[in-house]
Amino acid sequence: MSFVPPGTGWPDDPATADTPVALDPADVRRLAAASDTLAELTARQSVCRACPRLVEWREEVARVKRRAFAEETYWGRPVPGWGDEHPRILVVGLAPAAHGGNRTGRIFTGDRSGDWLFASLHRCGLAAQATSTHAGDGQRLLGARVMAPVRCAPPANKPTPAEKAACQPWMSRELALVAEDVRVIVALGGYAWQAVWPVLKEAGYELPRLRPPFGHGAEVELSHAGAPVTLLGCYHPSQQNTFTGRVTAHMLDDVFTRARSLAV
Repeated sequence: MSFVPPGTGWPDDPATADTPVALDPADVRRLAAASDTLAELTARQSVCRACPRLVEWREEVARVKRRAFAEETYWGRPVPGWGDEHPRILVVGLAPAAHGGNRTGRIFTGDRSGDWLFASLHRCGLAAQATSTHAGDGQRLLGARVMAPVRCAPPANKPTPAEKAACQPWMSRELALVAEDVRVIVALGGYAWQAVWPVLKEAGYELPRLRPPFGHGAEVELSHAGAPVTLLGCYHPSQQNTFTGRVTAHMLDDVFTRARSLAV
């Protein structure tokens, strides 16, 4: 089998064999809206099969594998949101990496981007460990939660507009379920910055009339149910950005230190 069947013992698997499966975008909207808890929502996220191209790709990657991980079992399923159930800080990325989250079953885990992200979160007091290598490794987020607009690893790291739209209800519902606690949202990269705006609107946030442009360190004041919320921009810790020096450890730490101060 080219993916881990739900309920078969994978560490931190949120689903069981009885978790309902979304087979098309209408199912995603219905099942997301009907999820009353984060546990129920993440379970349903983790078994979604609504986008045929993404399902085929993520399972093909899990079957063929990368040579360095040839002896490992790949998760091969959508990667759900992960972290504190009452987060003050949300971190929004792009999508799981084919041999990162698609392999480990945890967002931003098992790839170079995740190495940079979790190291910074740890330095800033938002993660229990400096590394996140696999599900069940003891890592915990402290007052923070990580999610992505697209839950499956896409070919060439480029989901289609239809795939983005199909996945959006999962993120909208997740944001709605944690909105009471959230005070800061960190968007990693321009894609996350663009993707988060319609989700914020759907979740009932009060937004500025004009959408500010993305930039590293950009800050936008929002509100939800009368409480202040800040959207922060941060360059994505992709290999391209870290290798070229566009993103440094100090730059990441500055953003997450700022996020933590705003979240208090």
